[in-house]
Amino acid sequence: MSERSDAIFDLLVIGAGPTGLACAIEAKRAGFRVVLVEKGCLVNSLFHYPPQMLFFTTPELLEIGDIPFPSAHPKPTREEALEYYRKVTEHYELALRQYERVERVTGSDGDFHVHTRDRLGVEQVHRARKLALATGYYDLPNPLGVPGEDLPKVMHYYGEPHPYFGLDVVVVGGKNSAAIAALELWRRGARVTLVHRGAGIHQNVKYWIKPDIENRIKAGEVRAHFNSSLKEIGPEYVVLAAPGGEVRLKNDFVFALTGYHPDFTFMRSLGIELEPGECRPVCDPESLETNVPGIYVAGVIVAGSRTSEIFIENGRFHGRQIAKSLRHKLLGD
Repeated sequence: MSERSDAIFDLLVIGAGPTGLACAIEAKRAGFRVVLVEKGCLVNSLFHYPPQMLFFTTPELLEIGDIPFPSAHPKPTREEALEYYRKVTEHYELALRQYERVERVTGSDGDFHVHTRDRLGVEQVHRARKLALATGYYDLPNPLGVPGEDLPKVMHYYGEPHPYFGLDVVVVGGKNSAAIAALELWRRGARVTLVHRGAGIHQNVKYWIKPDIENRIKAGEVRAHFNSSLKEIGPEYVVLAAPGGEVRLKNDFVFALTGYHPDFTFMRSLGIELEPGECRPVCDPESLETNVPGIYVAGVIVAGSRTSEIFIENGRFHGRQIAKSLRHKLLGD
């Protein structure tokens, strides 16, 4: 059974991360009726970051809605960010539907019907004149594509190091998240092996992290296999494909920190065209309206598979572009 609302929103934003919030704020400030629909909690991806995480950027570059971001640190913490985005949501009194997953969209420009299912299994239908997709990419990890990847010991997200004290842990990857996880796990007493298909730690790893992990590897405190990849994962072991041949290692847990990707399947289901190769959604660079009239994209998904091009720092301004287009299309400004 589904619940249907006859009320129609001017804009429905799918995704309540920082970019989605910025889209809703700018549209509301322009006088439009807006609702956010989020399959998890408010800023769901940030919530699932490691509890002790520090952002790589400064507080002012995370600000949205002209609300200052107070922080006691040069680089804000995860907890500070969660508090900040809660306060911004409260300040603008944003309509927020949490724990509602969008299953499909029907209708067309001027009267979209967004079909969702909430955490109790109840189907909902929301109507909106325009849609904005700000779904991010953190919820869809890049698979390794090897036997055993579906074992419970394999994780695509790193949280806290304590549960892995005294255990054999493999970290797959050579960028920031993998380097940070390897260092924290080693410092909390895990026996860490880093596996990376590249020839060394990625050159773009943050300047204060890169020498740390490289020195730990040089000292033999963190074992590393470069130009290597996982070939098989077993309950108590992993097999590597290494330059000198196969290597079998005793193993308790695997962190496959190999990156994430946007939900291209969902975008295609809406009729959005994706450019070959990098899967960038076809959209107007000024308004961010896609080839589907009335559907906009915002945030990292604008860059397709090149997820390193857009962060909160620049994606937060997409809301202004969309609001400007809404004023033109709905108000004739």
